[in-house]
Amino acid sequence: MDNNHYIAHISEDGRKQTVEEHLQNTSERCKNFAKSFGAEEQGKLIGLVHDIGKCSKEFQNRLNGGRIVDHASAGALECAKLDSVWAACCVAGHHGGLPDVGNAHNDTPDDPTLYGRMQKAISGGIPNYVMPFSLTSVPAPDGYGTSYLRDSFMIRMLYSCLVDADYLDTERFMSNGMVERDGGDDLATLLAKLTRFIEPWWKPRNELNRMRSEILRQCIEFGTKDRGLFTLTVPTGGGKTIASMAFALNHAVEHDMARVIYVIPYTSIIEQTASVFRKVFGAENVVEHHSNAMWEVREDEDSGQNWNIKATENWDAPIIVTTAVQFFESLYANRPSKCRKLHNIANSVIIFDEAQILPTGHLRPCIAAIADLIRDFRATAVLCTATQPSLNDLFAQFVPGIKPIEICQDTEKYFSAFKRVSFQDLGTLDAEGLAQRLAQLPQVLCIVNSRKSAQTVYEKLPPEGSYHLSTLMYPAHRRDVLSEIRERLQKGLPCRVVSTSLIEAGVDVDFPAVFRELAGLDSILQAAGRCNREGKRPPEESIVTVFRGVSTTPKLLEVNIGATIQVLREGTDLNAPGTVEHYFQAYRSLAKQLDKEEIIPAFERGIQGRKLPFRTVAERFHLIDDNMKTVYIPLGDGELLLKRLLEGERSRKLFRKLGQFSVNLQEMQYRKLINTGAVRLLDDESAVLTIVDLYDPKTGLKLFDSQSVMEYIFV
Repeated sequence: MDNNHYIAHISEDGRKQTVEEHLQNTSERCKNFAKSFGAEEQGKLIGLVHDIGKCSKEFQNRLNGGRIVDHASAGALECAKLDSVWAACCVAGHHGGLPDVGNAHNDTPDDPTLYGRMQKAISGGIPNYVMPFSLTSVPAPDGYGTSYLRDSFMIRMLYSCLVDADYLDTERFMSNGMVERDGGDDLATLLAKLTRFIEPWWKPRNELNRMRSEILRQCIEFGTKDRGLFTLTVPTGGGKTIASMAFALNHAVEHDMARVIYVIPYTSIIEQTASVFRKVFGAENVVEHHSNAMWEVREDEDSGQNWNIKATENWDAPIIVTTAVQFFESLYANRPSKCRKLHNIANSVIIFDEAQILPTGHLRPCIAAIADLIRDFRATAVLCTATQPSLNDLFAQFVPGIKPIEICQDTEKYFSAFKRVSFQDLGTLDAEGLAQRLAQLPQVLCIVNSRKSAQTVYEKLPPEGSYHLSTLMYPAHRRDVLSEIRERLQKGLPCRVVSTSLIEAGVDVDFPAVFRELAGLDSILQAAGRCNREGKRPPEESIVTVFRGVSTTPKLLEVNIGATIQVLREGTDLNAPGTVEHYFQAYRSLAKQLDKEEIIPAFERGIQGRKLPFRTVAERFHLIDDNMKTVYIPLGDGELLLKRLLEGERSRKLFRKLGQFSVNLQEMQYRKLINTGAVRLLDDESAVLTIVDLYDPKTGLKLFDSQSVMEYIFV
C-alpha cells in the first residue's frame, strides 16, 4: 500500500484525509506554534511523526469499525530511535496524556511509563507500521538537559503545540475547512482603544483622580522596559486594573508579543474584570475562562471521531481573563484538554492580580512556573497587588538572574493618599448578633469566610434591601445582583450585603461601612477597599469592623488568620505598609510547607527511581484540594445555551458563554446531587441541573444532605 492509501480521518460525508497530508499539516502548524519560544524545528519533528502509527493495516481496519489500535507508540518509538526522549514523550501522550517517563533500565513492557511503552513497542507489542518518509535527527531545545524541572516545562509546551496543531488540523478537515475562529484585533489596535478610553483621565477632577493618573502614567512609561518580572504595588482604589492593562499593552506592542493573560485568584469572581475589558476592547477580544468543563480524547481513541475536541479551550484570543486555579493547574497538567492552550502563554504578558493570594502550600511550584515562563518562553509577568508579598528569595531559587522591578514609584505616598477608612476590632459575634448589628445600618457590606455562613447570616436580615453573594450563584446571576446593589448604593436606598470573599478583589462597590470576619490581613485590607472607595467621607467615619465568627475556621485560612492575630496583638496601624510586610513575614514563618505535594522534588529527583513523572504530578497538583465539578444552571439565557449543548453542539464559543451559567462544587456536594437525581451528567466533570427549584433566586444553588434533597423534591 503506498502512502496515499493510508487514511488518517474519514469525515461524516465520506471525504478522506491521508496520513501524509495530516502529518504535513500538523507539522507546519506545530512548527509555527513553537516558533514563539524558539523551538520551530522541534515542533516540526513531533508534528511530522505523531500519527505514523496510522500507516498500519490494523489502524486502517479500525477506521472501518475494527478493534482499538495504539497508534501513538509508533511515532514515539521513532523519536526514541533518534535519541529524542522529549519528542517521544510528546508523541506518546498526544491523545491519552503525557506519561511518566520512568526508568530506562527497570521498566518493563507492562509498565504504563514511556519507557515501558517503548519496551512493548520494541518487543512487537504494537502493529507493524510503514514509515511514510525518512526522519532527520533534531537537537534538543535550547536549555534542555540543564535540569529535569526545566525539561518538564519545555516538554509540556511542545506537547501543547502538538495537541493544538493536531486538533486544529483534524477539525479543519472534518468540518471541510470551517474551523471555528473568534477573530480579535491585534494588540496595537487594542492599545489605541485603551488610549481613547483613558483620555478623560488626564484631566482629573480631584486629588484621588490625580493620583490615579500618576500611577497610570508610570505604567505606560514602564511598558518600554525589557521583558522580565515586574511588581505593581498600588493601594486599593488606585485603578490598578486599567493601569496594569496599560502597562501590558504598551509592553506587548513594544516587544511584538502575542496577548495579555489576566490571572485572578480563585477566591474572587472574574466576571467584573472581564466585563471592564469587554467594555474597553469589545467582547470579541476578551475570553473569560473559568469553567471546569474538559472534553478529553481517550488514549485509545482517534481525535477525528471525537467532535468534543472543538470545545476544549486554547486561548487564541488577544485578552484572556482566567483564574489562578486554571492557569497553574494547566501548567502542571498532563491531559490534552488542559495543556492545549499552554503554548499561547509563550510570548505573552501575564498579569497576576492579587498576587498575594497565591496558595502557600503550592507557592514554590507556582513561582517555579512563573520563573520558567520568563526565562524560556519569552513571557513578562506582573505581580499586581495592594499588599505585595516578598517573593524575591523564591524567584532567586529557580532563576537567580530574575529580579522584580517595581512599576509604581513612591508607593508610601500613594498608600497615605488612599487611606480612607478606620479599623475596629469587635471580638466574637455569632450569626444572630452579627445580623442584628447589620440590620441597624442602612448600607453595609459583611464578608464572611464560608458559603454556609453567608447564607445563615443573610437569612436573619430584614428582606428589604438585603442581598447575598457567593459562588453558589452562577456568574451571570451575581453580575445582575451586583448591578442592583450598585444602583441602590447610588440612590441611597437600604442595601445590606452578605458575601463570601469573592467581592473583595477588584469588585467596584462603595459602602459606608464594612464588616469582615477575621481572615488574612491581605483579605481584610481588600475588604476595606470596598469601604469609602471614592473618598467621599472622612476616614474616621468609614469604619471597617473586624470580628471573629463562632463557626469553625476553614482549614484553608488557618495560617492566614494565625498571622493576622500576631499583627493585631501588637496594635499596629493596619493601614501602614510596614504592617503588611510584618504580616507576610509571620505568614511565611507559620506556613512551613511551600510545596506540600513535593512537586519540585518529584521533577528534580524523580519518584522511586522514575524520572519526569508528568502523570503522577498532574494527579497531585491541585490548588484546591477537592476536585471541583461543574453544574450548569438552565435559567435565563443559560436555558437556550444548554438546549444547544444537549442537542449535540460542541464549540469553544458555546462553552465560553455557558461559563456564565455554571456553579463549581466540591466532589462530595456534586455526588449528592447525582445520587438524588437532581442533575443530568454530561461527562465525568460536569452536569446540568434538572430540578431547577433547587436554585434559589436569592442565594443560588441549594446544598443539602441526600435526605434533605429527597424531602425537598417530594414534599
